[in-house]
Amino acid sequence: MAEPPLISRPAVEEIVRRFVTERLGRTAIAPTLVVDASARHMHLSREHLDKLFGVGYQLTVHRPLYQPGHFAAKETVTLIGPRSRLISNLRILGPLRGRSQVELAFTDTISLGLENVPIRLSGDLNDTPGAFIMGPRGLIELKDGVIRAAIHAHMNPSEAAYYGVKHGGEMKLRVGGAAAVTFERVRVRVDPSTLLNVHMDTDEANACGLHLATEIELVK
Repeated sequence: MAEPPLISRPAVEEIVRRFVTERLGRTAIAPTLVVDASARHMHLSREHLDKLFGVGYQLTVHRPLYQPGHFAAKETVTLIGPRSRLISNLRILGPLRGRSQVELAFTDTISLGLENVPIRLSGDLNDTPGAFIMGPRGLIELKDGVIRAAIHAHMNPSEAAYYGVKHGGEMKLRVGGAAAVTFERVRVRVDPSTLLNVHMDTDEANACGLHLATEIELVK
């Protein structure tokens, strides 16, 4: 007799959270909040991966990320901005996307010589600047797709219910400590496959001393 398929730990945690919240009420269990500093990186489409690394190339997992199925790849590229300013060893994150994009912090855009890079959520790429990307097997020109990633919170539906928010809403993130900061307009992204996780860029993380913070609260 075949053994039943194993259920992943994130799936089990989601089932337990949903059950307890429905049976005992919204305040019964607080979801675990994880806040990460997201360094500059790139997402690639299949078309651009083929051009940069060779047709049919597959990304190699360097390390898994907090969200299930997402990973930092071993592969990197070189980002070329105006006046031939470079950012080398720009990490690629997987899995592949339908459209390529580059996510930078404000200080990255300054060193690269790019002006007026908008703050956007991932995937919101219309009317954004482009850049040249160089890989080991080729060079591509992105007509658009360079953004400063907006601070945002990933959560699944039960976590959104706990906080009383919906997809597309906004929250505040309070980070205590010697460099206490409250971030306004933390964008909410709700998806059944995600875990509660706030992403901020490295400039924001340095401003609030995230690596030393012991008091972090996400509020509506």
